[in-house]
Amino acid sequence: MIRALLLALFAVGAHAACPPVPVQPTAEQAVRWAAAAPDRGLLWRISRGGHSSYLYGSLHVGKAEWAYPGPALRKAWDETEVLAVELDPADVGPALAAAPQAGPLPPAQARRVEAQARAACLPPTALAALPAMLQLSTLTLMEARRDGFDAAYGQDLMLLAWAKAEHRPVQSLESVDEQLTALEPEAAELPELIDGTLRQLQRGELRAPLRKLAATWARGDLKALADYPRWCACADSPAERAWLKRVNDDRNTQLAARIDALHGAGQRLLVAVGALHMSGPEALPGLLAARGFEVQALLPSK
Repeated sequence: MIRALLLALFAVGAHAACPPVPVQPTAEQAVRWAAAAPDRGLLWRISRGGHSSYLYGSLHVGKAEWAYPGPALRKAWDETEVLAVELDPADVGPALAAAPQAGPLPPAQARRVEAQARAACLPPTALAALPAMLQLSTLTLMEARRDGFDAAYGQDLMLLAWAKAEHRPVQSLESVDEQLTALEPEAAELPELIDGTLRQLQRGELRAPLRKLAATWARGDLKALADYPRWCACADSPAERAWLKRVNDDRNTQLAARIDALHGAGQRLLVAVGALHMSGPEALPGLLAARGFEVQALLPSK
């Protein structure tokens, strides 16, 4: 979610028990990976009003060699003029500075979060000011490092860096407040969500679903993504299912409305939104089709 803030927390030292710090590719590796990058993820052309935009299902973590676009995504880039993402990191700092600090967790849960933060080699109290679900998201992203994944190599950040290098305009589809509100579960659900995630972290149970999610995304398997609640180990209780619906399906109507408005204003967009928003009963491609877009699947290619 608020990946710019999370990335700032990750500049920590490493020892044998720490999640490994990402290694920057050499110049030779960067050239080779860029030249040979295959298509990954999901891509649609969405057309209405005499012009086309593109909708890309991204992954918010990745491996170093994934941070280069394949041929279909490069073509979509060339045929568009504006990058639209869930949230531009440039919007994060000022909004968070003005936002009220998150209330403290109950002492027992705070101690468990601090223990997991130490296991991830985060600085003391690094998470304390974040909302509870962002604390857990940060710990989950740190856990993904143990299998070679990192938020720094997520597809949306790759596209944002590309846009910055080419001075391409960037549009946010949501505000910081909207994302924080979406992340915040109902008060009665919060203790169960915290306990469940901390238990999975302590047992090392999050790594296999994260690996499966990455592999599923890389091959563009929309059917398996639609079954994500069945195998993610993150929707096993009523509270977990309600929160997953809140952060995924319930945001899609507003995301579709923003895409509709920007495209309707004549902008040719490359829209990069998390791939899970492309599946389920409120999938973005279906919502855009209902708004009169012609929606053509391009990735995975047949």
